[in-house]
Amino acid sequence: MNISAKKVRFDEFNLWVELNDARILGVPLAWFPKLLHASEAERNQFELSARGIHWDSLDEDISIEGLLNGRRDVTHRPHHAA
Repeated sequence: MNISAKKVRFDEFNLWVELNDARILGVPLAWFPKLLHASEAERNQFELSARGIHWDSLDEDISIEGLLNGRRDVTHRPHHAA
């Protein structure tokens, strides 16, 4: 069975993803800074696909495989020299 997102919702601190196999995953918004700092309207403008969740306006993609593996945002940011 190909596991995909069926439903997505948010509370103050978490992203909740209901999967097509009836599991519900809850992950901290802190794992995904773009979502953490987005407005409620921006968070709710997502598209579901067979592989994951996409937010066009936020340039954010979260794979279901990554969520199942406990993967956080893997964006690399440059470190500033002190």
